[in-house]
Amino acid sequence: MLNCRFAIAALVASMAMASVVLSAQESATNRPTFAIRAARLIDGKSDTVVNDAVVLVAGDRIAAVGSKLAIPPSAKVIDLGDATILPGLIDSHTHLLSEMDGSNLSLQDVEMLRIVATQSTAERALLGAKLGREDLEAGITTVRDVGNSGVNGDVALRRAIENGWVPGPRMVTSTRALAAQGGQFGTLTPAAQELIEQEYVIVRGPESGRQAVRQALYDGASCIKVIVNGSPASVTLDEMKAIVDEAHTAGVKVAAHAIGNKATRIAAEAGVDSIEHAYVVSDDVLKMMVEKHIFLVPTDGTLKTFVDMSFGTRQPTDSERADREKQFASFVRGGQERLKRAMKLGVPIAAGSDMYLSMPHMNRGQASLLVYEAYAEAGMTPMEIIHAATRNAAELLGMQDRIGTLEPEKLADIIAVPGDPLKDVRALEHAKFVMKGGTVVVNHN
Repeated sequence: MLNCRFAIAALVASMAMASVVLSAQESATNRPTFAIRAARLIDGKSDTVVNDAVVLVAGDRIAAVGSKLAIPPSAKVIDLGDATILPGLIDSHTHLLSEMDGSNLSLQDVEMLRIVATQSTAERALLGAKLGREDLEAGITTVRDVGNSGVNGDVALRRAIENGWVPGPRMVTSTRALAAQGGQFGTLTPAAQELIEQEYVIVRGPESGRQAVRQALYDGASCIKVIVNGSPASVTLDEMKAIVDEAHTAGVKVAAHAIGNKATRIAAEAGVDSIEHAYVVSDDVLKMMVEKHIFLVPTDGTLKTFVDMSFGTRQPTDSERADREKQFASFVRGGQERLKRAMKLGVPIAAGSDMYLSMPHMNRGQASLLVYEAYAEAGMTPMEIIHAATRNAAELLGMQDRIGTLEPEKLADIIAVPGDPLKDVRALEHAKFVMKGGTVVVNHN
């Protein structure tokens, strides 16, 4: 009996000691490792600006956010001066494994064929590592990569980033997009049509759509991308409903490439989570998007962006530039008009660049941020643009519990830009500080 009492006492003492050690370890883990200080902060969740801002970071999480917070001795101070701290930016529509020549937009079908026929998935994943790093260093800490990545190349890149093999943004991946016969290719000979399945999964009826979703999930997809528009055929409403039902049953969201009244209506009636592009869309479809809380991802550009892209590194004459501006003017005005209608009706907006074309004198990250200028020209306020690129995008991706706003316990994905982006949204194009998950990526202070 005495030995039993000694054993019990020893066990209790051991447990107490272990508790003390564990408590000390937890305390050390929760100690702030960084204190980021700047003139102002926009947290992504409200319309207010925090002055004399301080963000405390502990490990990979945000510990505290506020004005003039006391800085503990354990924290390394990063004083960014006259800058604005924001949540890491989110690009809801990327193609990191594709890069086409932007100087001839009429040859995109040919460019896509060239990429699929001449670049292995491994090569495209390596390209994606380069472009992903450029995105991250520009302040884009999360992307939703929606296809055009070969056979599961996007999943390979996502896993490489997650494993720390290469630097890059957090990735939501779709694997191959689902589409009707032909995908987004132009007319191909029967022999060449075998290439289509290297880029798209062809849907041949509702049950085929369900099976395609299951295969995508098995391959590692964290969202499903559908090309509703086709040439000559499009995905049908019955097929879309089956795809959406299967994806939602698995808790995965659906992004629909849809342009025009027919395609956007099919996507909205099927209950997708986002409609990409929608350059042409009716008010009644926009109202349906409001009712169903379907996000619009407007992948727009300014007139200057399209003209500069089309000339590449060549300096055009004044006459050439004027002619090119006339070519793009109607398309740009149409995009602005539909975005104004969507905003007025209350359609939720998530920012997405759809940047897969080369831009002269810019890397992928820099070019991807030009979309904010297009939103501003369409009438969005700087705060609305910031919300579209942070809080709204996080919700669309289903990651609002982890990213998108600067709040305690969320991942420390933090950027800072010079000056005040509420005065000039182009400040978002010049990140001077980037942190992803508590690790400093860029500090140009």
